[in-house]
Amino acid sequence: MKKYTLLVSLFCCVALSAIAQGTRSANFPDGTQIPDWFSDTSKIQLSKLGKQYVLTEHGVGADSNVVQTARIQQVIDRAHSQGGGVIVVPKGVFLSGALFFKPKTHLYLADGAVLKGSDQIADYPMMPSRMEGQNLDYFPALVNAYGVNGFTISGKGTIDGNGLNYWKAFWQRRKENPNCTNLEVSRPRLVFIWKSNDVQVQDVKLRNSGFWTSHYYQCNNIKILNVTITAPHEPIKAPSTDAIDLDVCNNVLVKGCYLAVNDDAIALKGGKGPYADKDPGNGANTNIIIEDTNFGFCHAALTLGSEAIHNKNVIMRNCHIENAMRVLWLKMRPDTPQKYEFVSVENVDGYAYSLIYVKPWKQFFDLKGRTDVPLSYSDHISLKNIKLKCEVFFDVSPGDYDKLSRFHFENLDITAKNVAYDKSVVRDFTLTNVKVNDKLIR
Repeated sequence: MKKYTLLVSLFCCVALSAIAQGTRSANFPDGTQIPDWFSDTSKIQLSKLGKQYVLTEHGVGADSNVVQTARIQQVIDRAHSQGGGVIVVPKGVFLSGALFFKPKTHLYLADGAVLKGSDQIADYPMMPSRMEGQNLDYFPALVNAYGVNGFTISGKGTIDGNGLNYWKAFWQRRKENPNCTNLEVSRPRLVFIWKSNDVQVQDVKLRNSGFWTSHYYQCNNIKILNVTITAPHEPIKAPSTDAIDLDVCNNVLVKGCYLAVNDDAIALKGGKGPYADKDPGNGANTNIIIEDTNFGFCHAALTLGSEAIHNKNVIMRNCHIENAMRVLWLKMRPDTPQKYEFVSVENVDGYAYSLIYVKPWKQFFDLKGRTDVPLSYSDHISLKNIKLKCEVFFDVSPGDYDKLSRFHFENLDITAKNVAYDKSVVRDFTLTNVKVNDKLIR
């Protein structure tokens, strides 16, 4: 009888856990309803993308030693001029510099296909772009789409940034000048999509980017489904290889992905500087859902900032953390007016060095002559249903100009070496059923 009772109890615990992990709120954290668009995770079919332009059938050879940018671009331009279609990278390695997709064109990488980036920066001609919260002339990515509504990247193949020489150059420059900025060393991104709506990236592998891996700027309705994004943190660190950078984007779904890079896995950006909220090129990220995603090594699974002015309605749920430095990082930049609000991290397990990290981000601080320091706010931040092993439970120490309010922790089961926490740094901080090292805290 005792054995039967134990089995029933165990079954109930497992069932309750499964129910908790499967729970998905129908609303965003501010209470507004999540549109049905977020529930549609159907994949783009190759057969639906129009005429197929297979590279090897249009004068492009599978040669990993020859840069074929011009020939590949000619295929993209031909597809565009003939009414659109999909550029198919077949099995093999194809070396290229910056490519620019046009309206009604798509990219498909077959299983075993590798679109590999040149490691010579001359193959990425400088042009108007966006980096680190600024509109400026910079190097394009390997794959670029400017104003390409409905753009898709699909297939089981790989886009490889071939970043080793760029990483070496960065660390050499950092050795010469420890205060050098990220932009001092010429490095391309892997994917840059600008002013494009209804974008879908699915199934592909993005790896070894020279700089940020994928950057979406001023886009609406983005789905990133079952994508694997990696860059090494050992034996050589791949600097600033953020997996996904969302920069003034609305309605974004990241689902079923694996992200492991030597920087932030998902970073919400949008502008920086003392007057960033007045710049028409800057703006908010709103309605972001990250779910069913695994995180390998990264500086943080979810980061708000450092170049950000407003992020609202952000959900990270049903995720596993393997080895992040932080689960949630709120970068409070003291030279930029910021507002992070209605952020929820829920149904998460695994290991991270810190569960939540909130401190002033002072790197390259510059008030540009502004006499008053702008205020930054984090409001309605929620952590729910989390079982985590970590070194530091509550790594929160806001600056004088950071205002934290309405934090809510609920159903947390945390094992930590540093269990200290200070509720006084947050106005209206509630804890419900929060256990740290098996001790209920209030």
